[in-house]
Amino acid sequence: MATTVGDVDLDLTKPPATAHGSVPRVKKQKVEGIYYLFLLPSLILFTLSITLPAIIGIFFSFTNSIGFGDWEFVGFINYIAAFSDPAILQSYIFTFGFAAVTVVLVNVVAFLLAVGLTSRIRLKTGLRTIFVIPMVISGIVIAFVFNFLFSNSVPALGQALGVGWLSESILANPDLAWIAIVIVTAWQAIPGTLLIYIAGLLSIPGDVYEAADIDGAGKFAQMTRITLPLVAGYVVINVILGFKGYLNAYDIIVGLTNGGPGTATRSIAMTIVTGFTSGDYAYQMANATIFFLITVAIALLQLSLTRGRSVL
Repeated sequence: MATTVGDVDLDLTKPPATAHGSVPRVKKQKVEGIYYLFLLPSLILFTLSITLPAIIGIFFSFTNSIGFGDWEFVGFINYIAAFSDPAILQSYIFTFGFAAVTVVLVNVVAFLLAVGLTSRIRLKTGLRTIFVIPMVISGIVIAFVFNFLFSNSVPALGQALGVGWLSESILANPDLAWIAIVIVTAWQAIPGTLLIYIAGLLSIPGDVYEAADIDGAGKFAQMTRITLPLVAGYVVINVILGFKGYLNAYDIIVGLTNGGPGTATRSIAMTIVTGFTSGDYAYQMANATIFFLITVAIALLQLSLTRGRSVL
C-alpha cells in the first residue's frame, strides 16, 4: 500500500531501506538445539515401534516366510494371490460396508444430540456428561456386555413378548450379526463425534439466528440454511476420521462375534491377525501393506478436503 507524504511516495508494503539504499534481509529465526534434543526420544521410540517394524513387514511381504525359519523371495506372488482370495475380498467388502453404515448412523445421531444439548434445555450439562461415558470404556468390555445382552437378555425379552425374530440371538445369524456390530460400535463412537459437533455448534454466533428470527425463518430453515452450512467443516472431519477409524475395527468384533458366524463378520484387521497366528505371515503382511496404502489414500483425501478449514 502506497501513501504520499509531501512530495515523497512511501510504499508501506516494503521493508525500510538502509542508509546505503539497500533493503535489509529478514533473518530467519534460529531453532535452538534444545528443541531437537527433546524431540529425539519421541523420534527414536516412533521409529523403533512403528516405522522399523513396518519396513520389515513390507520387506517380508515379498517372501514366503511363515514368521520364523528360512524364507525365500517370491516377488509379487503374495499380492497377486491376495487380490484373488475370496476370504480377503469378503473381509474388505464387510469392513467397508460396515464402516459406511456406521459412519452415517454415528454422524446423524451425534449431530441431532449435539443440537439438543446446545439448545435451551434443563440439565444439559449433566446430560452431556452422561452421553460421553461410553467413550471412556474399553471396547472389548463393551463388546462382552453387549454379547450377553444380545445372546440372553434380548432373546428372553423376545420370547416374553412373543416376537419370533427377536427370540433368537442375532449374533448367530450370518445375515444380521453385522447389525449388532454397527449398534455397539456406534454406541461407543457417538460421544467423540458428539463433542466435535457441540464445539462446532457453539462456534456459530448467536446474532445469526437472531437475524434469521427477525426475517421470519423457521427452525427447519435455520437448520438447513444456517447450521448445516456453518458446521460443514466439522461434518467432513467427523465423516473422514470416523470412516478411517472404523476400517480398523477389531476389538468389538472379537468380543461380539469373533468374526462369525463362520467368516461373515471378519474384518480386515481380524483377517490379518488370524493369518499371523496361522502360518500365513508373509501372505497377510502383503494384505496389511495393501490395507496400509488404502488408509494412506484416505488420509490424503482427508488432508485435501480439510485444508484451509478453520475448525478444530
